[in-house]
Amino acid sequence: MIITNYKDAEKKDNPHGVTVHKLYDTEHAQVMHMQLKPGDALKKHSTPVDVFFYVLEGEGIVEIGDEQQTVTRDMLIESPAKIPHRLMNESDSLFRFLVVKVPRQTEQTKMM
Repeated sequence: MIITNYKDAEKKDNPHGVTVHKLYDTEHAQVMHMQLKPGDALKKHSTPVDVFFYVLEGEGIVEIGDEQQTVTRDMLIESPAKIPHRLMNESDSLFRFLVVKVPRQTEQTKMM
């Protein structure tokens, strides 16, 4: 059994300049823990694989393609491959979520 606390997990550099911890990374899937401080936002980008986000804490805005929705704790958001997306924190508190890529991404993320 392997148990990983995000606080102890490897920090991952990213083009968004936000806090990312790698929780799980195999050839089959990838799971990252991300947190956005108030005012933080991911740059719009697309991935070559399907992604889903699971909100752990706080409130944020998810933009996928032409759709935009406010999301809160315990919500799961699906983001299809190759569709531009981004997440933003316009609240006054921390926004924490998991990013799950299945299968594991082998090609580069495309920044918009």
